[in-house]
Amino acid sequence: MLVDKIYSSKSENSDAPAKSMVKAISWRIIGTIDTILISWLLTGTLSIALSIGSIEVFSKFFLYYGHERIWNMIKWK
Repeated sequence: MLVDKIYSSKSENSDAPAKSMVKAISWRIIGTIDTILISWLLTGTLSIALSIGSIEVFSKFFLYYGHERIWNMIKWK
């Protein structure tokens, strides 16, 4: 089964890349909503807030995914 192959190749302290991807997506949804709301409060213009949020969603998605994968390489215990 594909799921077994994904999980059998990882160490005990590491998430699978697919799980990191899902975590990155869910976190970006939360983070982007937050950015849009803050931008809207500061600018008073929804269109500017949506523009900021649309740029931010992609840049921070890739930054988070890379950050997550780097942290998974670190042995913590």
